[in-house]
Amino acid sequence: MTNQKLLNILTAVTVLLVLAAAVTLLPFSSNNIRSDLGYSSLCPFAPWSTLTLLVFAGLAWLVRAYVKTLQQR
Repeated sequence: MTNQKLLNILTAVTVLLVLAAAVTLLPFSSNNIRSDLGYSSLCPFAPWSTLTLLVFAGLAWLVRAYVKTLQQR
């Protein structure tokens, strides 16, 4: 796998994880379980699931930055 392809995959993973983090906070009336934020969200584990997804997105971004520095050497 080339470095450019790996950079593209890591960028896509980062974007998907950030989008998934945003989706976990959306209100969802069919869910009877209230999240820690006080409302029925799509994910009853919000905001903890949101934070977890954002941490993984940050890790993917850090790996991407590391691969990019290796490519410049």
